[in-house]
Amino acid sequence: MKQPAKLLKPLFLAAVLATGSVSLTGCGYNNLQAQDEQVTAAWSEVVNQYQRRADLVPNLVKVVKQYADQEKSVLTEVAAARSRAGSINITPEVLNDPQAMERYAAAQAELGGALSRLMAVSERYPDLKSDALFQDLQAQLEGTENRITVARNRYIQEVQGYNTTVRQFPTNITAKVFGMQPKPNFTVANEAQISTAPTVDFGGDNK
Repeated sequence: MKQPAKLLKPLFLAAVLATGSVSLTGCGYNNLQAQDEQVTAAWSEVVNQYQRRADLVPNLVKVVKQYADQEKSVLTEVAAARSRAGSINITPEVLNDPQAMERYAAAQAELGGALSRLMAVSERYPDLKSDALFQDLQAQLEGTENRITVARNRYIQEVQGYNTTVRQFPTNITAKVFGMQPKPNFTVANEAQISTAPTVDFGGDNK
């Protein structure tokens, strides 16, 4: 007994969808998409931790300024480095741009270096070193730097995994068909703007 035509069409569509799903899985498309999402998620955590560090800068500058206002060059350097780091807009959509990644990495490394020099200032000012707020901010900065390292390493690993899949046969064929290219990585203390530039006023009252 022949099945009615109206029943054959849904069965045919189901078979096509099932075949397509198996095909996409077999060619590595789904795996590539999953790895791409993992890269994006890992990048978001990198940005989140850099944001956390940038948010500490204004308070650090303020408390150091109270005890070491004469260190204007160091304080200005930190503020300028934070401003430059915040001016680079790295979103998941431009993670494929090696030049953009290099600029971002360089700006963050510059801010990290400036913060290190700022913290070194405290060695010359015992009262600053003993300030409770400074000690708290110092602990927060150290913890944040550790989290940045963890987040950055995770991102590097995710990109390496994705790039391996993009280059390996036969998934490299699928990657080419869908325009999925290897992503640039970064190995130095290298979305939305991380932060706005701080306001540092060296005139008038230090408080």
